[in-house]
Amino acid sequence: MSRILTGIQSSGRPHLGNILGAILPAINLSKVAGNESFLFIADLHSLTTLKDGPTRREYVRAIAATWLAFGYDTTKNTLWRQSRVPEHTELAWYLNCFTPMPMLLNATSYKDKVDKLGESATSAGLFTYPVLQTADILLYDADLVPVGKDQRQHLEMARDIAGTVNRQYGKDIFVLPEARIDAKIMTIPGIDGAKMSKSYNNYIDIFLPENDLWKVVKRILSDSTPLEAPKNPDNDITFQLYSLLASDEQIEQMRAKYEAGGYGFGSAKKDFYELILSRFATERARFTELMADGNPELERELQAGEEKARAVASRTIARVRDVMGFS
Repeated sequence: MSRILTGIQSSGRPHLGNILGAILPAINLSKVAGNESFLFIADLHSLTTLKDGPTRREYVRAIAATWLAFGYDTTKNTLWRQSRVPEHTELAWYLNCFTPMPMLLNATSYKDKVDKLGESATSAGLFTYPVLQTADILLYDADLVPVGKDQRQHLEMARDIAGTVNRQYGKDIFVLPEARIDAKIMTIPGIDGAKMSKSYNNYIDIFLPENDLWKVVKRILSDSTPLEAPKNPDNDITFQLYSLLASDEQIEQMRAKYEAGGYGFGSAKKDFYELILSRFATERARFTELMADGNPELERELQAGEEKARAVASRTIARVRDVMGFS
């Protein structure tokens, strides 16, 4: 049996890139016989960039609603808020004491933030982010961690830190996690062609009301090729996004329209918009139901998941306290 762990930061509502790159692959893995899935909402991590409390709470609700809307089975698996299981931060402190400074200084994500914001604008939380991420993983004895290409280094750091602790005490206190990277969905393009990201404001929120969603889709970048001219679909962002959701038959039909000419980018965007509505009709309806004021289902699900998560986390912390002399 494989124990799979996935975390998603509560710095915004999940967008199409999150859904295709993390949520659906993780849910599919959770459905494989013998797998056990642990999914947490990384609300502590979001504090490095998001300071407003009410906004964070709303994002947490949206993330939980998204996973449930896409069919995450909480009877078999676990869903919880990171901040409600204090063992995350306790283990992070222990691991901080085994993490060399040069490792954190060489973290690509930290160096990118320093280059963009300047060292004085970065926080200690951002600097030690990979250590808390390591605690998130090791706390649940995770075998597999689905990650994007940009998170591979953090997984390697988690393995290094776990190995250091194991060697220090001469026993396998922690499971060494393996990264799982799906090469087909490493990067989901945003409406400007760069990686879809909340920080770039180039994302598609599939749960928006129809009119608002159409406004976003219309903003997808396209070139100035005339309507009547043939077009290369492989160079067009709308076609790339459409291909991520469509069947093979639908993709070939759209490709033929591009290459024949007489098919404009506006028509392609309309087809992509309609595909989103049809492909995610059930999920959109379920999301709206879960997010409705007064619906207690989300909170019930999260609190039940937090009890399950803490039962596992407390066993790991007991092992760590014992070997480090804190029991």
